[in-house]
Amino acid sequence: MQQSLPVRLIHVTDVTRFTPHMARITFGGADLADLGPIEPDQQVKLYFPRPGQAVPVLPEPNADGDFYGWYQEYNAIPEAERPPMRSYTIRAHHPERRLIDIDFVLHHDAGPATRWALSAQPGDTLGMFGPSSFFGRPVPLAESIGAADWLLLAGDETALPAMGSLIESLPEAARALVYIEVGDAAEEQRFELRGDVSVRWLHRGEVPAGHGTLLADAVRKARFPAGSAFAWLAGEAGTVRALRRHLVDERGLDKRAVEFAGHWRLKLSTDDAPTADDLAEARERMA
Repeated sequence: MQQSLPVRLIHVTDVTRFTPHMARITFGGADLADLGPIEPDQQVKLYFPRPGQAVPVLPEPNADGDFYGWYQEYNAIPEAERPPMRSYTIRAHHPERRLIDIDFVLHHDAGPATRWALSAQPGDTLGMFGPSSFFGRPVPLAESIGAADWLLLAGDETALPAMGSLIESLPEAARALVYIEVGDAAEEQRFELRGDVSVRWLHRGEVPAGHGTLLADAVRKARFPAGSAFAWLAGEAGTVRALRRHLVDERGLDKRAVEFAGHWRLKLSTDDAPTADDLAEARERMA
C-alpha cells in the first residue's frame, strides 16, 4: 500500500544570519513529527506564499501517493496564484526537537526565495514536499562514496549546505578534498569534521557569481591523491558541466563516479525554460 505524499507545512522557529550572505532558518511544526532519518545532501522542495498570503495555498496531498496527479494539480493553479517553488537541502535534522535547518543564500539578484528569507521571522510558514524517493538516487550516495578511496567535492555557495552535510557525515577513515568558491573570507564557514578533509576556500572578490573560471581552474590545477575517486559537483550549471568534462575526459573518472547538479543558471531562473544543455544534463543524470 502506498503512503500519502509528504506534503508538509513547516514554521520558522529561528533565523540566524551567520555570514553576510547566508541565513540559517530553523523550521518546526507538527508535520515534521514523522520525518525519518535524513541522508546527507537530502533535497526537498519549498513552496513560498504569494504576496498577501500567510500560508502557501497547495493542493491537498492524495492518500494514494499519486505524485504526478498532485503535481498536475499544482501546475494547474493559475500562474499569478501558484506558490513559487525552489529546491533546497536539509542542512541538519534535530529529530528530538522536531526541527530542521535549511540554509538560504542571500543573492544580490533576489528571487522569491531570497526575498522571503530576508524578512523571515518566527511563525512564518512554508510548504515543503519531501523528503521523497521521487527525487532520490537509484544508488544511495553513501554507497558510491564508500566504494572510492577518496572524495572530491567542488561547488559554490549554493552547494555549501549539501557539502557541509556530506563532509560532516564522513567517518574518521574517509579522505576528502574540497573546493568551495565564495565571495570573500567573510563567507567562509566552519565544519565539524571527523574524516581527513582538506577544505580550500576560493575567493572570487568583485567578480559576480557564475562569471569567471576560478573554481574550474582550481580543480584543473589540483594534485589529486592516489587511488579511486568519487566526485560530487554542484553550483552554476555551466561551471558544473565544465568540471565534469574535465574529470571524465582529462582525469579519467568513470561517469558513474561523478555526481553533479546545476543548482542555478547564469542569467536564467528556475522559472525559465530548460536549455539544450539543461536537457542533456538531465538525460545524463537519469542514465
